[in-house]
Amino acid sequence: MKWYFWAGVAIFVVLGVSSLIPAHVTEPNLLGYYSFDPLAPVIAVLLWVGAGAIYWCGKKGKKLEFPTGLSDA
Repeated sequence: MKWYFWAGVAIFVVLGVSSLIPAHVTEPNLLGYYSFDPLAPVIAVLLWVGAGAIYWCGKKGKKLEFPTGLSDA
């Protein structure tokens, strides 16, 4: 697996964990404690799913091709 897949996985995992870190704010999140993100558990799970998707794409070994909508005329 290429290094940039590992970098993407690491970034998404670290961001997911950092969204759960307690902080001094005025509003509790969905779990009831105070953190920077009021939707902390939802955002953390979404970031971890994103990390899993990046890992899966990296393990699959295929190059992702996105349609551009441009013709080769």
